[in-house]
Amino acid sequence: MKRHLRSLLLPLAAALPLALLPPAHGQISGPAPAQEKPLEYKLPNGMTVIIKPDRRAPTAVHMVYVRVGAMDEVDGTTGVAHVLEHMMFKGTPTTGPGEFSRKVAALGGRENAFTTRDQTGFFQQIPANRLEDVIRLESDRFAHNQWADDEFKRELEVVKEERRTRTEDNPRGLLYEQLSATAYQASPYRRPVVGWMSDLEAMTPADARDFYRRWYVPANAAVIIAGDVDPAKVRTLVDKYYGSIAAKPVPPRKPREEPAQKGIRRIEFKAPAEQSYVALAFKVPQLTSFDKTPENDDALALTVLSGVLDGYEGARLDRALTQGPDRVADGVDAGNGLWGRGPQLFTLAGVPAAGKTPEQVEAALRAEVARVAREGVTPAELQRVKTRWIAGEIYKLDSVMNQARELGSAWVMGLPIDAEDRLMARLREVTPAQVQSVAARYFGDEQLTVGILRPLPVDPNRKPRTPAVPLRH
Repeated sequence: MKRHLRSLLLPLAAALPLALLPPAHGQISGPAPAQEKPLEYKLPNGMTVIIKPDRRAPTAVHMVYVRVGAMDEVDGTTGVAHVLEHMMFKGTPTTGPGEFSRKVAALGGRENAFTTRDQTGFFQQIPANRLEDVIRLESDRFAHNQWADDEFKRELEVVKEERRTRTEDNPRGLLYEQLSATAYQASPYRRPVVGWMSDLEAMTPADARDFYRRWYVPANAAVIIAGDVDPAKVRTLVDKYYGSIAAKPVPPRKPREEPAQKGIRRIEFKAPAEQSYVALAFKVPQLTSFDKTPENDDALALTVLSGVLDGYEGARLDRALTQGPDRVADGVDAGNGLWGRGPQLFTLAGVPAAGKTPEQVEAALRAEVARVAREGVTPAELQRVKTRWIAGEIYKLDSVMNQARELGSAWVMGLPIDAEDRLMARLREVTPAQVQSVAARYFGDEQLTVGILRPLPVDPNRKPRTPAVPLRH
């Protein structure tokens, strides 16, 4: 549950352990030339199209973002967004199970997909001259996904194995799952992306098909294409393949507002583990636009605060808690949920050092935030954080995949196409006084949920678990 300042424009990249995200492919060395501006438009059926030329290498990235994720599920079918993501690889009337991936590989490309609370995404990176092939494949899959019930049953076992391997065998993953379920009451963010096992056990093919018919409509999706492409030619291809998909209405979304928390919540979780662990989650405002409102200003200042605490090696938490003879922690962590379709959290976490307790780490983490509230931060300290982040943003432009991901994620959040530039400009404006102010106002008990992992003895004879079925991700 960590978002450093240096990775802001990969929103939700670490918002929770179960978010299944694409790797950053397509790294290109050398200085970045002047960037061409992206083009954005809508097809008559409502689908958004964003094209971002980058001609430094003969490669292209093609992505489809669907504005649907775990937060759009209903109780009893948790995990269906992620299950459907898997089923999208299982065929159309003209493509058999697994054939999509084999065809992309034959083109010399790579592909995968990911599901988060807010979105589902599908991507391919291929030689630029094979772009039409993946546009044809992806548009067919988006519009005509179909599969047999037996395929669903087999793939559901893969998803259940993912849950066992990545969550149920991961004590910290289970702790964060419980922390979210406790911190959030009304918000659908309380549910895990992979779903509760009981819901997976009861899931039917009809659940996935209904979810597909409901949410996979053009007006709820965006096509993102970045790389060595000619916008006019790409537009012709996109209009040809995606423009022919019939328009359908996007289902209405009912508001599910999280009620104000009125006091500290605590959970304790016991599991076989080598070390204990403590995580603190504070409810905080989120960035909803780049307008200068108190909530947006605070969200940005909180993000800078997370960088001051844990944005670089030797930052405040590291120096205060993990160094010296009286250190209380073996490791520390801080991150702010800057934006999302649901409410966000600022998290602090730590692993107690030998002889120290989670309660001591909790007190030390909160003491460092209180110190910022009392003493503030220096302009030089703030500038160091901002400089490191800005450098990271510039380096990210070397990745065509990252460019596409940032554009797609901003679209999901309803942010403008120039979100990266606007965010950089707004973060540069954050002052030491603003950082001190948010440190003083958002870290009391009223909006805090604390989770503690209490380790149980680890069986010395226990062997690492081998997945019963192959995992696709």
